[in-house]
Amino acid sequence: MSEIREKIIVVDDIATNLSIAKSALSDKYDVFTAPSGEKLLLLLSKLTPDLILLDIEMPEMDGYDVIKALKSSEKTMHIPVIFLTGKINPEHEIKGLNLGAVDYITKPFSRELLLKRIDLHVLFERQKQELLKHNLTLEGEVEKKTKTVMELQSAILKAIAELVECRDNVTGDHIGRTQYSLSLLISLMINSGVYLDKLSALDIPLLIMSSQLHDVGKISIKDSILMKRGKLEPDEFEEMKKHTIYGADIIRKIESKTTDNDFLHYAEICAGTHHERWDGLGYPNGLKGEEIPLQGRLMAIVDVYDALVSDRPYKSAFGHMEAIDIIRDSLGTQFDPIIGQVFVDNHIEFMDIDTDSIDPEKLYNIPPITTDSDADNKIAGKPEHILNMQQSLEVLYDAMLEHKILKDEIVNWNKELFLKAALLHDVHDYADSEYVSGFEGEDLQRLLKHAEMLNGSNHEKWDGTGYPLGLAGKDIPTEGRLMAIVDVYDALTTDRPHRKRKTHYEAIMLIKNGSGTHFDPDLAELFLSHEEDIERVTTGS
Repeated sequence: MSEIREKIIVVDDIATNLSIAKSALSDKYDVFTAPSGEKLLLLLSKLTPDLILLDIEMPEMDGYDVIKALKSSEKTMHIPVIFLTGKINPEHEIKGLNLGAVDYITKPFSRELLLKRIDLHVLFERQKQELLKHNLTLEGEVEKKTKTVMELQSAILKAIAELVECRDNVTGDHIGRTQYSLSLLISLMINSGVYLDKLSALDIPLLIMSSQLHDVGKISIKDSILMKRGKLEPDEFEEMKKHTIYGADIIRKIESKTTDNDFLHYAEICAGTHHERWDGLGYPNGLKGEEIPLQGRLMAIVDVYDALVSDRPYKSAFGHMEAIDIIRDSLGTQFDPIIGQVFVDNHIEFMDIDTDSIDPEKLYNIPPITTDSDADNKIAGKPEHILNMQQSLEVLYDAMLEHKILKDEIVNWNKELFLKAALLHDVHDYADSEYVSGFEGEDLQRLLKHAEMLNGSNHEKWDGTGYPLGLAGKDIPTEGRLMAIVDVYDALTTDRPHRKRKTHYEAIMLIKNGSGTHFDPDLAELFLSHEEDIERVTTGS
């Protein structure tokens, strides 16, 4: 059986560019060419490509007019479009991205760079299609499919990282070394009991995976600056510093075209904050101390260490101990002193890292995090937001009985079992959890059934656009419809690594606006009518 090849259409009014692109891509893809926007639209009546490379400056119908026509048609609106252009400025780039382009490639382009960029976007589209095909109804397939998605995400990040290194060929395997060092530093912090509460709030495997994109903004830096031998001039250094802004912007644009990709949030934070300084003298935003997200503070140390011990066009590599002394002297000024001390105390672990000998699976073998219970936390080791959601669910359960909403269904529930099941949110192995101890037989089965519904369907949406199954309306289990509301409210009113918490009023308005689309309208109305009780749960007042 022959391999299925993606179809790519190249649109350009210059025959030489069509020839170069076809020659560069034909070994891997089925390439079709069109000399004008009108010819493209005619060709699209006969075939549907996986990707379109579209010249901007063409007579009669330019690239902007063409993409408007593509995005206005249901048949072609989802086809990714990459603009080809001989000149670019930020205004033109923003215009194209606002119209729906996924990327820009400047002409004249090298065959290698063109192929890598196309490979990246084709891989991204493959992931989207794979995600659409995933069916998580078979419980035994969940772990396998989740692993596949993670592998696809990792492959995309690796492809982008390799694209960066293709341009900045002096970095060697900087990205691989910093990724491994980040994993190692986090493990050492956990073993040392450092920042456990903050680390427990992060999805550490996603953070490690997304760290590969911390230098992605270098794609937008001119070769004359990026590859300059010798010290940069002040204006050149100011431009180089912008790679943090460019990187965060690139990732943010990808985020805008996807849903619920937490690894992109982490990637954006790593790219945008890894040059901030503890004393506030860093860039791009001059954040200070714990204003800098934990991801950025971690990345800052491993990034600087690797830069110090590596040859660069403007310097020779420092020795390991020279680099450690520099970092030690910068604790409390450039670096978080607590994280930095862990790094310095265990410096030998970071010496002479050979990425070729690293087992990729071991990158994510992070020790489990255990924290002491909070004085106000009645359940040892459970994050506060789990307790907030449990108590919010209790408010809604009592209100449903009082107002006779779905009473025929929930009257058959055992309230104790339902609320106990809420504690299993984010627990991966229900059977081994301490929260099911003391339950057996029919009670245990009912508790686990509630937990399955609470955790498995709380991301479904009333209008059918949620996941994992795209259930709509009352096809969504009642537990999931309830959990969707309290989970979103608590997430909105809680600080997250990538944003500050919203006020109670702001969260209430967002839930109100989501009634009938995101949320069951009857349950949303019930929630809003008891908002003061919910707020008291959150504030503890």
